Amino acid sequence: MIPELVAPSAGPSPVRPRSDAALPDRIATSAATPQGALLSTEDFADWLAGRGRANQFRVDRIPFAELQDWSFDGRTGNLGHRSGRFFTVEGLHATVDGPPGEWHQPIIRQPEVGILGILAKEFDGVLHFLMQAKMEPGNPNLLQLSPTVQATRSNYSKVHKGADVRYIEYFTRGLDRRRVLADALQSEHGSWFYHKSNRNMVVEVTEDVPLHDGFCWLTLGQIATLLRLDNVVNMDSRTVLACLPFTDRAEAALHSDTELLSWFTAQRAGHDVRATPVPLAGLPGWVRDEYTIAHEQERYFKVVAVSVVAGNREVTRWTQPLFEPCGTGVTAFLSRRIGGVRHVLAHARVEGGFLDTVELGPTVQCTPGNYAHLDDAARPPFLDLVLGADPASIRYEARHSEEGGRFLNAESRYLVVDVAESQVPLDPPAGYLWVTPGQLTSLVRHNHYVNVQARTLLACLNAIGDD
Repeated sequence: MIPELVAPSAGPSPVRPRSDAALPDRIATSAATPQGALLSTEDFADWLAGRGRANQFRVDRIPFAELQDWSFDGRTGNLGHRSGRFFTVEGLHATVDGPPGEWHQPIIRQPEVGILGILAKEFDGVLHFLMQAKMEPGNPNLLQLSPTVQATRSNYSKVHKGADVRYIEYFTRGLDRRRVLADALQSEHGSWFYHKSNRNMVVEVTEDVPLHDGFCWLTLGQIATLLRLDNVVNMDSRTVLACLPFTDRAEAALHSDTELLSWFTAQRAGHDVRATPVPLAGLPGWVRDEYTIAHEQERYFKVVAVSVVAGNREVTRWTQPLFEPCGTGVTAFLSRRIGGVRHVLAHARVEGGFLDTVELGPTVQCTPGNYAHLDDAARPPFLDLVLGADPASIRYEARHSEEGGRFLNAESRYLVVDVAESQVPLDPPAGYLWVTPGQLTSLVRHNHYVNVQARTLLACLNAIGDD
């Protein structure tokens, strides 16, 4: 039964329960429903391919000089749009109290908060979620499954003078005609964005919703099937899905919630991080030519420019800069049962672009090629354990791309790897802690606790269950 969406009428008691006790069970029912009421799981691949055939998509690399409406500032060298909106590529100077100590890099500065929103509605008594086949220029296969709304403020306020963003009104209107199932400000990639946040929302409605071309209703069970495939469900969908209040079936954990919060607060308080935007021109260790801004040792990432044609976007032709990583990433949780309860090993990560210096990340999050020249002691902890994992110990693996609107061909192998007690002790190295997926679910409903890579893995853990 769906509770009333209208505000309580005047009467002796205008208060209501502080939470919807039935919601976790409704979400669990959707997750346990492998077939949808409107589009079958077996027909999804043909539906997505049809969206690709129905529109023209093309992405070409171009020199910076061919960027339209983008230019390098004559004084700072920062790369920005003539409107002053969207984002700028600037320099960053960062110092931390541990390795690597100090570095310089280009970074994306986008102070406006975007909306990543998924619309929910019951069909045949089961929650379905409205997803979109969206082209992003940086996706290796261009077309992936995105949230109902995936838009910066510049997009939905139509700075680009394009078409309206479909369904945006469901996420910007008042509470009288919707129920908010999840709503939190979450960071994006702290290694590539400076203080970037998006509003991650799931909103339920009971009214009829027009179904526009390129959108489909799916259950969480159907989306779980798609999350097992490479490069189908995009990053923005994964982070929003991670914010849903899945049922926490673990009534115990190695560390209490209060202990976890205390440990995390100590991690934040114990790190001295200074990250300051600086001019892109003359950035130490980085060189610019006609086509790229790249590190002098050809590591980490490049800044490049592209020309885009996309028939199903609000604007059908544009140019823009993108960040292109140098290699495929590895993003993994180590997992084990402790006292019969599934735990994963979280890492308190420091990234230069984080608003709050530290967020909980996966056990391993790196591009291995960036460390190939270093000795074993300087390699990320547990990286070799993940890379050398017995295939039988891998509970989950898929390749997922990162945010395709800002990053070009940015892919990572996402893994959950079971380990034995002898491989990783209950008392792991400093900066690491065993937590349950349910504890992460509780934290991700609040702002800036769990980073975007860990949120992807949390969405995948929710998809595979505790098999």
